[in-house]
Amino acid sequence: MTAFDRPRRLRRTPALRRLVAETTLQPRQLVLPMFVADGLEEPREISSMPGVYQHSLDSLRKAAVESVAAGVGGLMLFGVPLPEDKDATGSQASDPNGILNRGLRALAEEVGDATVIMADTCLDEFTDHGHCGVIGTDGAVDNDATLHRYVEVALSQADAGADLLGTSGMMDGQVGAIRRGLDAVGSTDTAILAYAAKYASAFYGPFREAVGSSLEGDRRTYQQDPANRRESLRELDLDLAEGADIVMVKPAMSYLDILRDVADRSTVPVAAYQISGEYAMITAAAERGWIDRRASILESLIGIRRAGADIVLTYWATEAAHWLS
Repeated sequence: MTAFDRPRRLRRTPALRRLVAETTLQPRQLVLPMFVADGLEEPREISSMPGVYQHSLDSLRKAAVESVAAGVGGLMLFGVPLPEDKDATGSQASDPNGILNRGLRALAEEVGDATVIMADTCLDEFTDHGHCGVIGTDGAVDNDATLHRYVEVALSQADAGADLLGTSGMMDGQVGAIRRGLDAVGSTDTAILAYAAKYASAFYGPFREAVGSSLEGDRRTYQQDPANRRESLRELDLDLAEGADIVMVKPAMSYLDILRDVADRSTVPVAAYQISGEYAMITAAAERGWIDRRASILESLIGIRRAGADIVLTYWATEAAHWLS
């Protein structure tokens, strides 16, 4: 009975487990996605994401200060325009007075260099058709026409104070186009967070409520097929060659194998996005008493880190940072 190995020796006490833990989770590794909505005077809770809000500019500032105080590593901002301000090309996305750019300026003024300010560099929240790009005469998203718009959006966001631009649209060549556009005007220090592997997931539903999406149909002609694995490495290699500073896998939960592949190959930091559907499922199960909420949140986050993410975007970033501090 004494000849076999006893791994349990190193699990006996909390101090031992902490000493030999292979993966760490720290506040600086977490990024908080935030929503700023035009026309709001008070924050408005998102019904499918209890505890997450569309912010007014004032409440955005307050939430940002709380996050920074908790040690969160960054803030990713999404804009929610008024329905009447949407159009076919998402013109509000690049308007200096559009809600997202106003929100970026507010964050830059409020927290400055105390955190990393990130912007969603896409069009879907701002288009009346809800797609991430410009629709061509054939009814499909026109990749190259969309790139021109992305550059315009990127320049406006850099000017508004964004440190990192999140290229979430999954257009071919988007990272290179934005990098060239930024460099041409001297914005060489503005970095790009490339959504290298973004899948056409069923778990985005609550997010579409969060941004007031006008989408009808789906985005399967430009987001990746959930059945594909090798394709993500092709996308990664292209984004790295085009100048990505950080790469991301989205979603996290159902794509931990992809995350591991990307982490093993990437020469730059790797992020993963714990998306709205993941948040909603854990929240709903916890509300029903089926799972332990805090333990489940932390387990899900450590799982994403263990799979290879250097950075985790999560709607629990501030709360988890308080627990971890």
